[in-house]
Amino acid sequence: MKRHDFPDLGKLMDDIFSAAEDFTTAFTDNIPHPNEKGWIFGREFYSSYSFPPANVYMTDDKTIVFEFAIAGFSEKDINLQFKGDHMVFSGTLPEGQGDPEGARYFKRRLKRKSFSDQRYYVPADKFNRDAVKAVYRNGILTVTVPPKDEVSPEPGVTIDIKNEDEAPRSPKGGA
Repeated sequence: MKRHDFPDLGKLMDDIFSAAEDFTTAFTDNIPHPNEKGWIFGREFYSSYSFPPANVYMTDDKTIVFEFAIAGFSEKDINLQFKGDHMVFSGTLPEGQGDPEGARYFKRRLKRKSFSDQRYYVPADKFNRDAVKAVYRNGILTVTVPPKDEVSPEPGVTIDIKNEDEAPRSPKGGA
């Protein structure tokens, strides 16, 4: 007679849920609370574009600052605008600024290329877009967006819920 060994599914599920519980405990115990100062360090909150290099940080007064290294561009080659909750950043490389024809690089760190529609999250309800400052100096574009004095939440949209479980009622006097 053949012998069939089957795993004990109950024990297997208990082991899986125990491991998940251990992971959850380890994860939540080692992550600082959002109000603690160390919460934001080492986290990427914004899209990671390879070009141009950028720093994004917030000052103590809640001003958000973007620094872009865009050597070789002039201010007329750069387009910066707000669309929805995003700041959209584009740049067109000036004519004749591209790579030299037939160049064979021994070391290449300086990139020269156009870029378009890079999106950076800047919520309209929290930041004062009318007071934004953009300064281009020594190949660095610094964009400073101050916080709003008073955060005004946008009104929500109420969704009507219909109950389909109830049987339709017959009109009065009907059979």
